[in-house]
Order: sequence, then C-alpha cells, then structure tokens
Amino acid sequence: MDNTKFFIYLIAMAGVTYLVRMVPLVLVNKPIKNKFILSFLYYVPYTVLSVMTIPACFYATNSYISAVVGFLVAVVAALFKRSLVQVAVFSCVAVFVTEVFLNYV
Repeated sequence: MDNTKFFIYLIAMAGVTYLVRMVPLVLVNKPIKNKFILSFLYYVPYTVLSVMTIPACFYATNSYISAVVGFLVAVVAALFKRSLVQVAVFSCVAVFVTEVFLNYV
C-alpha cells in the first residue's frame, strides 16, 4: 500500500471516529430523561463487548470442542459470581486440559 492510500484511509477513519464521538455532544445539550434511551445507552457497552468477544472464543483454540468447554466453564464461573480473573483462569485451564485430552485420544 502506498502512502497516499494509507493517509486517505487514516483521515477517513479519524473523521468517522471523531464524528461518532462529537455529534452526540453537539446535538444533545440537555440531560437525557427518556428511560428507554437511558437503558439503551447503559447496555450498549456490554452488547458491543459480547459481540466482539464471544465469536473470538470459538476461533481461538485448535478445536471447537475445547472452545465450547472453555466457554461453558466461563459462563458457569460467571454465574457463580466469580471475578473476571478467576473466570479467565478457569476457562483457560479448561481449554488447556481439553486440548491435552484431545491430543491423547
């Protein structure tokens, strides 16, 4: 890729990123009181994080079996109100053990 295309793409990306952050600040100058919009804005970060993370869980391992096992362990640990570090460690250990078991079978 030559420098001209790179800088065009960089400027376009910076412009879009800036507009997404600037437009709400310019258009909304009063506190939001609508309960629907407030609840929508409250859950947007969780939704985006889930949409970005969950598919990556299934493609990060050598097999789908170990990915599903790690995902299920993470869900169960989260349901038992474990911390984020504990959930990550439990799911990593589950994936590792499953991968080792699948390589021996």
